[in-house]
Amino acid sequence: MSMNIGEAAKASGVSAKMIRHYESVGLFPEAARTESGYRQYTAKEVSTLRFIRQSRDLGFSIEQIRALLGLWQDRKRPSRQVRALAQAHIEELDDKLKELHAMKATLEHLVHCCHGDDRPDCPIIDTLAHEGAAPAATAHHALSRTVGLQPGRARRRAI
Repeated sequence: MSMNIGEAAKASGVSAKMIRHYESVGLFPEAARTESGYRQYTAKEVSTLRFIRQSRDLGFSIEQIRALLGLWQDRKRPSRQVRALAQAHIEELDDKLKELHAMKATLEHLVHCCHGDDRPDCPIIDTLAHEGAAPAATAHHALSRTVGLQPGRARRRAI
């Protein structure tokens, strides 16, 4: 049984646009084509698309998914390789969580310091304007240094 791209998209939960993208980056093999040029997908290919979608849902990168696909297709692979890849991804997620928590704490502190009234002065705007665009990984620390803001410590400027 073969399916066109719309049917494969519906069956796999991966949009047709993403299927074409995965083909273009070599993550997923280009589909066979009918004489009129329409893509055709088998049940096995739809299963692979589901695998890719579920991997993306867990936040794996394209390169990590490429590795996972290789491991999935190698029935003789040791599970320790799969586990190591997943463990490395957990560590990346932990790092991202720390960054997000730091950004949230800084923003909560800035919101706490902002009067939110009709006056134009605002520590949120002042902080953003003074430091510029800080990378996400250092945003918390950079914003804190800018005007001496520390999450959990209210520090108001003289008005």
